[in-house]
Amino acid sequence: MDKIYVKNSKEKWFENDDTFHQLYTKKIQLLAKKHWTPIEVARIAAEFLVSEKNEKILDIGSGAGKFCLVAGHYKPNAFFYGVEQRKSLIEVAENAQIKLGLDNVFFIEGNFTQLNFNNYDHFYFYNAFFENIAGTDKIDESIDYSLELYNYYNRYLYKQLETKPAGTKLVTFHSLENEVPRNFTLVDTRMDNLLKCWIKI
Repeated sequence: MDKIYVKNSKEKWFENDDTFHQLYTKKIQLLAKKHWTPIEVARIAAEFLVSEKNEKILDIGSGAGKFCLVAGHYKPNAFFYGVEQRKSLIEVAENAQIKLGLDNVFFIEGNFTQLNFNNYDHFYFYNAFFENIAGTDKIDESIDYSLELYNYYNRYLYKQLETKPAGTKLVTFHSLENEVPRNFTLVDTRMDNLLKCWIKI
């Protein structure tokens, strides 16, 4: 009886986005519509990205950690890593992780350019660089924004993905695709072409 109760208590958080967002403070909830990955998107992305046990998925600009937390729940045999510059959001993500009891999810405080991409198999990208464009909605004012950074980050990610081996998968959501190398082939689109699945050939 106890085991069934624990399982159901975890499952309740994933019933819908509004319920999931109750894991967060009101301030973080208010950012959800524009900045956090919807549950349905995370499920579709995780299903595409994970095909074998122990694969490592990197979320570039993980924010409050929602993609990793949802994907980690539905794909317990894979490992999900979220990299985020804001320490406050890392703390939010880790608090939610504790509540959900997930041991296959990890959050890294820092800039994604500091990571070794060889440590990860596949990638998720919810246009984390878009904040650098003038006039766009910002999560907060705790980091620097500029068009120069936007272009730099896109070029850097492009080059890193370009060096990955054939078979590497990428999921983009609300992306302008500046970061997607030409040797990645589009294999599926959902959500009125906002969600796209790619494989390197």
